[in-house]
Amino acid sequence: MTREIGVNTWVWVSPLTTDRLGEFAGRARDFGFDLLELPVEAPGDWDPGAAAEVVAEFGLGARVVGAMGPGRDLIDPRFRPDTQDYLRHCVEVAVQVGSPTVAGPFTAATGRVWRMDAGERTAVVRTLREALLPVAAFAAERDVTIAVEPLNRYETSIINTVEQGLDALDPLLGEGVGLALDSYHLNIEERSPAAAIRAAGEHCRVVQVCGNDRGPVGGDHTDWAAFFDALDDIDYLGPLTVESFTGDNDTIAVAASIWRPLAESQDALARSSAEFLTALQRARARAHHEDHLPGHDNSSDHDHPAGHDRSSGTAEEQP
Repeated sequence: MTREIGVNTWVWVSPLTTDRLGEFAGRARDFGFDLLELPVEAPGDWDPGAAAEVVAEFGLGARVVGAMGPGRDLIDPRFRPDTQDYLRHCVEVAVQVGSPTVAGPFTAATGRVWRMDAGERTAVVRTLREALLPVAAFAAERDVTIAVEPLNRYETSIINTVEQGLDALDPLLGEGVGLALDSYHLNIEERSPAAAIRAAGEHCRVVQVCGNDRGPVGGDHTDWAAFFDALDDIDYLGPLTVESFTGDNDTIAVAASIWRPLAESQDALARSSAEFLTALQRARARAHHEDHLPGHDNSSDHDHPAGHDRSSGTAEEQP
């Protein structure tokens, strides 16, 4: 199964602005990506109508993500109404650019962490469900899914794992609400990222990828073959979008804990990720084809698709 690949403009800049849309769309296309992931940090940073025209001009698709910065919180009643309005805005942006999803850690402000006992957690989950319900209905009416992202324990106290996400969102999952899975957070919080993907099943609506260190995809310790096997098992048909961050912006560098360069350059990070994902998917497609040739014995290579380096999780073939 071959999926589209995309890249988040956070790789290069924060915040995204209208005047730079063409620049990043051109880079994405030239590096081999199929779509741009567009972050809505603040309404008005970039024009959705212009974005739709730019991605179409470069032959790309678009996906929308949100950001839960300071002052955005579905749990704190002081910020809840404005946060709900912000999420509705993100949905409207998604409609304009043709994105079927809006992904992000839509619980509390990213970085707000606190201890909760069982009773407190129950109350927080109830509040989250109540806060998301009208937004989910708004999204569903427009054929958009709010994909809630579990974050690692250092960034939120509410939803860290797929299991917690399925439990917290259970009454809402389906039309209007799903999960967004990020390989970086899965690597930190899940005993088995592949098992977590399988547990998410049909509710996995968005998948973001990067190296285990937030750097390029490939050459890291992630077992990408197992990761892709799990996506195949749940019939995930959506794109894989590379999410990493530039350290050139103080706000995003602190928010994402980017304290050192993660690649030779941000272009190198994007390009090598696209090359790895493309090569790995080609190798897996070729292996799948060979497995189904008459008389082929796949008993010896079923667990390790052709082109996969078992020790490093890298693809041997390059486009």
